[in-house]
Amino acid sequence: MIKIAPSILAADLLDIENEVKLVDRSGAEYIHIDVMDGHYVPNITFGSNMVKSLKKITNKTLDVHLMISPVISYVKEFIDAGANILSFHPEADSNHDEIFNIINESECKPGIAIHPDISINSIEKLLPKVKLAIIMTVVPGFGGQKFLDSQVEKISHLNSIRKDMQLDYEIEVDGGINNITAKKCISSGADVLVAGSYIFSKENTEYSKLIDSLRQEMTVI
Repeated sequence: MIKIAPSILAADLLDIENEVKLVDRSGAEYIHIDVMDGHYVPNITFGSNMVKSLKKITNKTLDVHLMISPVISYVKEFIDAGANILSFHPEADSNHDEIFNIINESECKPGIAIHPDISINSIEKLLPKVKLAIIMTVVPGFGGQKFLDSQVEKISHLNSIRKDMQLDYEIEVDGGINNITAKKCISSGADVLVAGSYIFSKENTEYSKLIDSLRQEMTVI
């Protein structure tokens, strides 16, 4: 089954505890936490304290996406805070092996995130070391952006590599996900969909219906 990871970047931060509990009860598998430092991307969001706080109110997988540079200085901090998956952008820090070693010494799973400007070929050697590969279908930095159709082929590419090399990483897609773009991603081989504005910006809070609407595969006529 396709896993859904609501992104708290789009949630009401004044009511974050209730928001997270609602998506938890509504069938989300992961809670996606975008960490931005104002350096790797031109925005500042959450730190490890947010991860630590969410750990107290949900048992769902905390899927932490580091959009920071450098990465290595903060890996242990996010692991200790309670991250279950920790993904980083390879171009943001050259200490890949050391980062993976630190993560693998814990119960946290390692992941990488692939910027729209980064090719799959350039990061392919890292894929045997990860349990999650995130395809960014927007330029990282801000929520609510339009889905980049040009990135869908990367999902298929990652899926092919996974089959050919018999790897076990999940393919996650992050950016501009709604009930239309979700179908394209699922058809291409995605396992996890990150959705922010599509879920949290609705006037109603029928999160279960919104989450379920993302799992539907494209109908072939």
